[in-house]
Amino acid sequence: MTVTIYGIKNCDTMKKARTWLDARGVAYRFHDYKAEGIDAASLARFVDALGWETVLNRAGTTFRALPDVDKQDLDARKAIALMLAQPSMIKRPILDRDGALTAGFKPEIYETLF
Repeated sequence: MTVTIYGIKNCDTMKKARTWLDARGVAYRFHDYKAEGIDAASLARFVDALGWETVLNRAGTTFRALPDVDKQDLDARKAIALMLAQPSMIKRPILDRDGALTAGFKPEIYETLF
C-alpha cells in the first residue's frame, strides 16, 4: 500500500497523525504544502472525493484572516482558488491510501484504515 500524508510540518494535528503512523510502523511519504505546494489536479481530486466544504479549513487562522469579500459566495471553484493561493487553508491532514482519501485525524478512524 502506498500512503501519502499531506499537510504542514509544524501543525499540531499533523504531528499527532505522523506520530500515530510512526508508532504503528506505517510507511508513508509526507507532502509538505509549505515546501512542495499543491497542484490544481491534486486539489481538485481532494475536492471531488471529499467535497470542498471538508477540504477547506474555515476554522484556521489563514481563512479567518481573509477579507470578508473572499469568504462570501463560496463554491468549489472559489474554494479551490483560495486553497491554491494559500495551501494553509487545506484541511490537515489529507491521508491518501492508494487513492482513498481521508481528511483530518482521529485515532479511532485511523485504526479502521490500517
